[in-house]
Amino acid sequence: MSRAIRRGIPAILAAVTLAGLTIAAQAPAGRGRGGQNSAPAPPAAAATAEPLSALAPENLNKPRPKAPFDLTGNWFISGSVPGGGWLFGRTPAVLPTLTPNAQKHFDAYAAAVKEGKVYRDDIGQCWPAGMPVIMTRVWPITMIQLPTAVYMMSEFMNSLRVIYTDGRPHTDPDVVVRTFNGESIGKWEGDTLVVDTRYFTDLDKHWVDQGIPASKDFRMVERYKLINNGNTLEGEWTLIDPQNWEGEWKGTRRWNRVNDHDIQEVECLPDMNQHLQSTSSSVHIR
Repeated sequence: MSRAIRRGIPAILAAVTLAGLTIAAQAPAGRGRGGQNSAPAPPAAAATAEPLSALAPENLNKPRPKAPFDLTGNWFISGSVPGGGWLFGRTPAVLPTLTPNAQKHFDAYAAAVKEGKVYRDDIGQCWPAGMPVIMTRVWPITMIQLPTAVYMMSEFMNSLRVIYTDGRPHTDPDVVVRTFNGESIGKWEGDTLVVDTRYFTDLDKHWVDQGIPASKDFRMVERYKLINNGNTLEGEWTLIDPQNWEGEWKGTRRWNRVNDHDIQEVECLPDMNQHLQSTSSSVHIR
């Protein structure tokens, strides 16, 4: 091999390599070496959009059927409860069959009342009253209805409750934050607002009624209608808590529209209420 040829070999190799790189760079998308098809790159995963809040303009302005009635206004609980209590009365006809654990609390409450004492009045200790008590105490409730939710504010401790009506489902039970008022999801069925409330707190400070506890499995289904020319709100309730009573506990309560009262700020402050029987008196059974 001549010296000239030997000197030209490196230059030839460099030219071939450069040509190969140029061809590879110009190859059409989806084709690899040898002209064979290769799998296209997978599309980037789309980010999951956060759900819109009930007050987001985009949510408020979504087309929806007009609600059959509007709860906006001030409401006050109507009528006394036979036999006492806050819900439907304490007569055998309305009280459910309590579980042994709940029966112990109810018996202790009844015994305390006979002795002129107070049993487990956690509300008096400024624990939240929770559902359903905030709906049945003798305090007015302000309601503001929007296309996406009904906001309720009880003057009793200024307790806030929100009933979402924008079509959202209940939160995943593995991530939900449990509260005294639970998570309320509402929907319209004809002329009735049906509300399903779940995910209550598992603290032992939550009571359904005096002497009757609520557990984390407590659930409420409410069916609301406006009657009396829109001046009375009627709610048919179904209460379920397998830890504390058997089957379904049903009852009906009513609220009257009040046009001459606005709710005030009412706070429960233990350090200012020490004179109250339910906060520091020796008659309180804890």
